Amino acid sequence: MEEKPPSFTVTDRRKFTLEGDPRDEAATPTEQESAERADTTARVINFPKPEEPKPAQEAAQEEEPTGPSAQESAEQHAAYEQSSREVDNLLRQSNAGAEAAQDTTFEHVIQSIYLSAIMAMGAGTEQGQQPRIDIVGARQSIDMLAILQDKTKGNLNEKEQRLLQNALFDLRMMFVEITNAIAKSAQQPPPKKK
Repeated sequence: MEEKPPSFTVTDRRKFTLEGDPRDEAATPTEQESAERADTTARVINFPKPEEPKPAQEAAQEEEPTGPSAQESAEQHAAYEQSSREVDNLLRQSNAGAEAAQDTTFEHVIQSIYLSAIMAMGAGTEQGQQPRIDIVGARQSIDMLAILQDKTKGNLNEKEQRLLQNALFDLRMMFVEITNAIAKSAQQPPPKKK
């Protein structure tokens, strides 16, 4: 007798649509209706059985290279450098008074991630509009800077280290302020409509 793979049922009970609009309460089925219609509205996911491990010799023969060779990387880098020079020349020709593009530095990387976090916390909002806060995106940007700090420990000069520490401090403080404000507003009852 063949074993049936494990499965489970997924039912969408979210209160909002993918666009962020509230779902129509009348369209939301009750639990009893959901149970009655489970066979038509639910998805069943069958998980495959794990493969049996292959002998080491067989597995080694099947492995493919996991990236470009050193020669391919060098050729790609040379082509990239050539394209970059051509773009710079075109820009200089079309904008005679423009300065040459600066090389990207570690400070630029920090500033880029810092700005992403600031924007995710609503800093780019136009005056008079409600800020759009992406708290998860902000946290991811902050976590990326923390990973950079951890992985570059001992390899940064004093200026780079100070810039990274200050960026992390500022972003973490803003993040805490925003999450505290969100938690505080969630605890307050909504204003009564007259």
